[in-house]
Amino acid sequence: MSNDGRTTDHPKIQRIPRPGRRPLFPFKATQIILLFFSVLEGLIALRILLKLIGANPLSPVVSLIYGITTLFLVPFAGLIRSPATDGMVLEISSMFAIVVYALTALMVEKIITLFFPRPRSPVSNVSETTTGEQHPSP
Repeated sequence: MSNDGRTTDHPKIQRIPRPGRRPLFPFKATQIILLFFSVLEGLIALRILLKLIGANPLSPVVSLIYGITTLFLVPFAGLIRSPATDGMVLEISSMFAIVVYALTALMVEKIITLFFPRPRSPVSNVSETTTGEQHPSP
């Protein structure tokens, strides 16, 4: 269409994603799982450090950390011999446990996202009309 040197393009339809409501269960479940395993791995790493520097096991904080982590280290007890000297212990089995728990967290997260995939966002239509001037070619 041409009118006094001006043209009007036909409307263009463009499909853009529209933010919508997504199920929160998979997202929140993976966040909780990763938080739990991160805290657990941090406590085990702290236990390794405390054992390595020969911290006093009668101290309340050290006793609390040892008490919490002992429950999660039972499956790994006696797996690998821990070298010790002058009250300092290098718990190699605890290092192994950190790796196993990290892989477990990753596996559980992948299983949740496999069974509860995130849906694609809904699509909405947007129309755009442009107007421009048409110059006669010489």
